[in-house]
Amino acid sequence: MTVTRAQLARMVDHTLLRTDASHADVLALVAEAVDLGAYSVCVSPSMLPVPDLPDVLKLATVCGFPSGKHTIAMKAAEAAESVRLGADEVDMVIDLGLLKSGRDRDLVREIKAVRGEVPLLKVIIESAALTDEEIVVACEASAEAGADFVKTSTGYHPAGGASVHAVTLMASTVGGNLGIKASGGIRTYEFAAALVAAGATRLGMSATADVLAAAPE
Repeated sequence: MTVTRAQLARMVDHTLLRTDASHADVLALVAEAVDLGAYSVCVSPSMLPVPDLPDVLKLATVCGFPSGKHTIAMKAAEAAESVRLGADEVDMVIDLGLLKSGRDRDLVREIKAVRGEVPLLKVIIESAALTDEEIVVACEASAEAGADFVKTSTGYHPAGGASVHAVTLMASTVGGNLGIKASGGIRTYEFAAALVAAGATRLGMSATADVLAAAPE
């Protein structure tokens, strides 16, 4: 599948989630995102608010990141605070323990709690750490809870990041009713294009400039 540079750029959450990131780094990220034509920037909650954010960019942040091992109340409060500080979108990490232990109703409950605090919610399911059956359950729980997207990965789990297989399965499970965000390890145009062909509608990348430089006009 051929995706042009401009098309791909408008799918990108240009991301900076390094633990040593400074406010100066965030401002540089914003400037680069504008130059590249990205859809949004995604930064840590402690970097909010982002001053003088251009209207052409959405502002995304993370919640329960990267482990997901936070209480429901903590996740909801973190999400609400991020929105108060200007976030348009929140990417929350689920508690994988709920999924792994078959506590599907509790998983739906935690996603709903965060969904109620944000304009747009992406649910990070850490797909590389899941079986195919668990990926399906996580996607179904996200849909039931009213999420807007399901997202593959934090990029911090030792099991790995996005894969074409996971995106294909996620897309077939949600059937176009939710967006699919692929993230984690996307460093080449070829991989990005393959993920889009598999069903990804948003890409989380920090290597955005390199990926777009290789994209066709």
